Amino acid sequence: MTQPPRQFADEAPTVQFARFGGPAAPGGADPLGPPQAPARSRKRIFLAGGITAAVLVAVGGSAAYGYAGEVPRGTTVLGIELGAKSKADAASALRAGLAGKSDRLEAPLPVRLGERVVEVKPADVGLTVDVDATVAAAADSGGGPFSRLFGSREVAPVVAVDAAKADEVLRGALGKDAQAMKMPAVTFSGTTPKATYPKPGKGLDAEKSAQALREGWFGIHPVAVPLVEVHPVTTSEEVDKLVADLARPAVAGPVTVTTERGAVTIPASAIAKSLVLTADKSGKINPRVDEKKLRAALAGPLAKVEVAAKDATIALKAGKPAVVPGVDGHRLDTAALSKDLLSVLPKADGRTVAGTMTTAKPKVTEEAVAKLGVKEKVSTFTTKFPGGLSSPRSQNIVLVSKETKGAFVMPGATFSLNTHTGERSYPQGYKDAPTIVGGKLVPGAGGGVSQFVTTLFNATYYAGLEDVEHKPHSYYFSRYPAVIESTIYPPHLDFRFRNNTPYGVLIDTSYTSSTITVSIWSTKIYESVKTEWGPRRNITQPQTKYLEPGPDCIETSGLPGFSQDAWRIFRKDGKETKREKFSWTYQAEPRFICAKQPG
Repeated sequence: MTQPPRQFADEAPTVQFARFGGPAAPGGADPLGPPQAPARSRKRIFLAGGITAAVLVAVGGSAAYGYAGEVPRGTTVLGIELGAKSKADAASALRAGLAGKSDRLEAPLPVRLGERVVEVKPADVGLTVDVDATVAAAADSGGGPFSRLFGSREVAPVVAVDAAKADEVLRGALGKDAQAMKMPAVTFSGTTPKATYPKPGKGLDAEKSAQALREGWFGIHPVAVPLVEVHPVTTSEEVDKLVADLARPAVAGPVTVTTERGAVTIPASAIAKSLVLTADKSGKINPRVDEKKLRAALAGPLAKVEVAAKDATIALKAGKPAVVPGVDGHRLDTAALSKDLLSVLPKADGRTVAGTMTTAKPKVTEEAVAKLGVKEKVSTFTTKFPGGLSSPRSQNIVLVSKETKGAFVMPGATFSLNTHTGERSYPQGYKDAPTIVGGKLVPGAGGGVSQFVTTLFNATYYAGLEDVEHKPHSYYFSRYPAVIESTIYPPHLDFRFRNNTPYGVLIDTSYTSSTITVSIWSTKIYESVKTEWGPRRNITQPQTKYLEPGPDCIETSGLPGFSQDAWRIFRKDGKETKREKFSWTYQAEPRFICAKQPG
C-alpha cells in the first residue's frame, strides 16, 4: 500500500489559489500570476507570517491590559502610584499620597534673594500641588502601545502658587537688598511747582518670582528668585509735561465756584494745597484733588455758603429734660467739586465751576436722643466764689458756665472743656484775673475758670463718670475739696471725662452772686458715690518771697503744702462695687510780698 508523502514540521501544505473567472492551471500554476517561489521558501514565509500574526494578536490582547484605566500603567508622581486608574481614582490616590508627605510639602523652602537666603513656608505663598492638573498630565504621559505595556514613567507634579501672596512675602524678606524706586512727583512750595524725577530701583517681578517658586519647589535648593530692575511707570518726560500742562497753569489764578447760595473763590494757595500729583506704588501719577485738603483750605470761604446741621439734643424745659429736634444744614458737595476742578485747572480762562449744594442731615436724630435715658438728676456740685458778679474773676466763671450749659455727651464719647469752649481769651469776653503761672499769681485772661473746672469735675466725679484728664492746682485753696479738684491751662492742661455709661449725659449749670453749680442729668447707675480722705502727710511750711512792686504783682499770705490720698467709692445694691484712689502733693505756696527785700 502506497504511503502518503511525509510532511515535516517546518513544511506547510501547498495552497492553491483560484483566479477569478476560470479554472486553475494544471499543476496549480496561475498563468497570469507571478512566478512561483520554491516550496521551502514558501513554507518559511507562511511561518513568519504566522508568528507576526501571533504577536499582533498578543499585542492586541495586551492593549486592553496596557490601556486599562485612563492613566498608563507604571505612572508615578512623587513616588505615588497612579497607573491603570481612572482620573478620579488617580486624583484620590494622589491626594492620599500627598497627605502622607505633608512633612515634606510643608517644610520651609530655602529661597535665595540677592545675597541672602531666607526660608519661606509653602502655605504662606500658596505653594500647592494642583492635583487635577497633575492627573491630567499623567493621563497624557503615555507613548505607543509598547511603552504603555512595558514602560514606567515618573510624571512631575503641576505646581500652583499664589503670585500676590508670594510677592508680598518675598518683598518683606528682601530687606536691605531691595532698592526702592525714586518715585516721580510734582509738589508745591507755596504756589511754585517742583518736579521730582523718577529713578529705577531693584526689586522683584511678581510673575518671575512665582515661576521660580513653581519650578524650584521640588528641584535643587535654594530656589533662586531673580532680582530685576524696576522702573516707575511715569517717565521724566511725562513729569515735565505734567508741570507744563497742569501744575503751573493750575496755580496761575483763582477758580470761582458758583452756587445757589452765592459764589466761593478758591485761591491759588488752596489749589496748591489740595492738588495731588504724587505717584502710586507702580510709579504712575494720577492727578487728583484731595477733597479733605480742599475743604480744610476753604474753611473761611465755605462759611459764606454753608450752614452746619444741628444734632438733636436734650435740654431742660420747665426743669425737665426734653428732646430738641435737629436742624438740617447746607453743605457744598466738595467730592463732586474735586473732580470738576481737574477740568478747569489747566485753563488760563473760563476758570469757573458750578458747585452743588446738598442738604446736610443731623448725625443724631430725635428718635435716637429719646432713647438715651436722660430722665433724672444724677449728681450736683456747688462751689463758692468771693467778690460778687462784678469782679473779673466771677465774670469769667459765669461766662464759661454759660458756654458749657446744655452740653450733651453721647454714650462712649469723651468731653473736652477746651474743645467745647474753644479759646478763652479777650475776644471771647474773658477778662484778666489772677492765675498761677510759674509758681506765682499773675493777671491772665480767663483767671478763675479753674473754679468752674473743679465744680464740673466734682459733678462728673460724683455721677460716677470716667475721669480722663484732670490736674489739681499746685497750691491748695480751701474753697476746693483737697485732691478732688482741677485746674486748666490751654493748650497744655485740659479737663476731660468720658461718658462710660449706656445713657446720654446732659450738663446743666447755674450761678448766683457767690456760687457756681453744675448738675449732671442722665440715668442713675450707682446707689451712691462718695469720697474718703486719708490724713495729710509730709506737711511743709511756706517761705517768704519778695516780688518787684508793680501792677502785675499779687501778694499772698502763703499756704502750707502737704500730700494726701482720696478714694472714690461706688456703691450699688447696698454693696461697695469699686473704689478708685486719687493722690496729690501740694506745694507750699510762698508768702509773696510786693516790696524790695529788706537789708
